[in-house]
Amino acid sequence: MSFNNLTRRHFLGTAAAGAAVLAARPSLAASKTLNILSHRVHQTVLQPQGGENLLAEWSKAQDAEAVFSTFDSNPLQDRLFREAGLSKTDFGVGYIIDNRPTSDVAKLFTPLDDLMAKDPIEDYEDIAAGLRQGMTVDGKLIGIPVRHATGGLFYNEALLEEAGISAPAKTLEELVEHTKKLTFTSKSGTPVVGMIMASDLAIFPVSFARAFGGDFITSDFKLLPNPEAMEKGLAVLNDMFKAGALPRSYATTKNDDQVTWMQQGRAAYTMITFARFKQFNDPQQSQFPGKIKAVAFPGSESLPAGKMAGVTESWGMAIPANYPNKELAWSYIKEVASKRVTLGMAKNGNGPVRVSTYADPGFAQSNPLAAVEAEVLKSARGAFPPFPEAARAQQFFLEEVQLAVIGRKPVKEAVASMQQRIQPLLPK
Repeated sequence: MSFNNLTRRHFLGTAAAGAAVLAARPSLAASKTLNILSHRVHQTVLQPQGGENLLAEWSKAQDAEAVFSTFDSNPLQDRLFREAGLSKTDFGVGYIIDNRPTSDVAKLFTPLDDLMAKDPIEDYEDIAAGLRQGMTVDGKLIGIPVRHATGGLFYNEALLEEAGISAPAKTLEELVEHTKKLTFTSKSGTPVVGMIMASDLAIFPVSFARAFGGDFITSDFKLLPNPEAMEKGLAVLNDMFKAGALPRSYATTKNDDQVTWMQQGRAAYTMITFARFKQFNDPQQSQFPGKIKAVAFPGSESLPAGKMAGVTESWGMAIPANYPNKELAWSYIKEVASKRVTLGMAKNGNGPVRVSTYADPGFAQSNPLAAVEAEVLKSARGAFPPFPEAARAQQFFLEEVQLAVIGRKPVKEAVASMQQRIQPLLPK
């Protein structure tokens, strides 16, 4: 399951595999058509049912109609890459996930640097640096960021107060202390674990390694640039597991389990995308509406202030190299990436890629986490860069992490095994 949670305001699970049309709309009778491959959520935030059509100005100016073919995430990427590999495609814009464009995949798409130089995106530097980097392959820009899913540390304020804790953890060491104290039976009789996290996603061990100044794989494909930091991060997780502050079922815990346990008050802390805030506090789903809040995931007290890099995944808009009318496709991308449309999409539930969007008074008022999410986004980056063997590398990584966390293998041995198993998979 991807950390790139496509749910902001209940979008989870709304996209069925295969082409889908959101709702019947009157024909624009436009002279041009721009066919777009995307996830349904990308169309929904642009053309919400019963809301403002954010593409109306673009359609009028270009005398063009945007026609979406929507798929779930993995089928979408497969279809996009197949279309881009043909001699010619009718799809002018495709939405691509930042951990998919390897060097070979990137060659299927139009380098956007010349288009940027000729007809630039509005205030491109306003788009978070980590997201821009995720759409740059071999020094060439192949996509413009349009949506992100960035992780934060969520906590149940009611459970913290019950355990005598007045504020969420500010350092990793304090977080560990809290999770142990919060492994108790609440006054309602519910057994509580201090923290819950999925075992099948790299973001969690990567975050614990980054808390000590380390990483998994850097953007220039250095594996475990600071092995001691990874060892420290895994040692912390192992200590939490031994103390019962992680669920006994850690090895089989999934992303959706985190949501359920937090809503039911069975866990006090979790790390998940900021987009989950509304779901956590929905009175119809949660037993603690208004009590589940979030802060930035904290670094170790040994890490200099401001150096903790969050984890994010993002989507970008790309132009297949085999699409003939690149100017029309670029005009769409420019419009969707503009400040006006980025703000409009954010109000419709999109994860805004522009830092300035979070400062908009209207958006900030409707999103209690706007300030903290904006701060995390400034330095957030993906858990690992794209490369052909990335899926296998993540699998090997998570296998070793799980063995270390549950105590089946010494931490130092697990980290050494990561190095041995994953290094041959990296690009030469």
